[in-house]
Amino acid sequence: MRIATWNINSVRLRLKQVLRFIKEQKIDVMCLQETKTPNDFFPSKDFDKIGFVHQYFRGEKSYNGVAIVSRFKFKDSGYVNWCKKNDTRHIYIKINNNIELHNFYVPAGGDEPDISINPKFKHKISFINEMKDYFLSNTKKDKILVGDLNIAPLEQDVWSHKQLLSVVSHTPIETEALLDLIQTGEWVDIMREIVPHDEKLYSWWSYRNRNWEISNRGRRLDHFWISKNLFSLVKSGVIYKDTRSWEKPSDHVPIIVDIDF
Repeated sequence: MRIATWNINSVRLRLKQVLRFIKEQKIDVMCLQETKTPNDFFPSKDFDKIGFVHQYFRGEKSYNGVAIVSRFKFKDSGYVNWCKKNDTRHIYIKINNNIELHNFYVPAGGDEPDISINPKFKHKISFINEMKDYFLSNTKKDKILVGDLNIAPLEQDVWSHKQLLSVVSHTPIETEALLDLIQTGEWVDIMREIVPHDEKLYSWWSYRNRNWEISNRGRRLDHFWISKNLFSLVKSGVIYKDTRSWEKPSDHVPIIVDIDF
């Protein structure tokens, strides 16, 4: 099964890109974040036409939104109301043998990394802590977690560790919280098992960088994790950079992982 995750930054604006990516890369299950559309306007019929008739999505106008579209039928679906915000930042489905596939869009956190003065940053840290508590109580379940977590946890996940230590997405309070979530939830960070920790690895490049590939000032904000007991089933994984050069691209690129269920 080939599963991909992608913060598409508006599924309606970039629908042709999503459909092209699915077809060219032979994706089986596509997880999207920042769909930015209410459920009534999600392009379900367009996914139906390419065989992705199994769909679950939650969206709202202009902000947030997550979706999973699949060639294969899934057994169940649902979501958690994180931080009691009633926003559309999470869904999950159950696939082969009740394996849970969770799709997240974690809050970005605003500009000031201080929970005492920045409500957006407080929301982000509270969100990660709630995720920790949730998965700590569900460690026995087989699970996969994908999405835009808006945190680059390791030194080589950003273009300059020293310069970004005080920038939201790479501050110690965030990176420590995310690494703690990985450890306590008994997750394997797939891409960092495939690519050594001392090698640079990014999934996001700002729109502000006109020559994004030359400057290469990226961050690894997007993630693909799996339960430790399932990691032996992972056959390959790649951060697919090509889409960043497509016309009017998302600032994020997809992650593709092959899992032999």
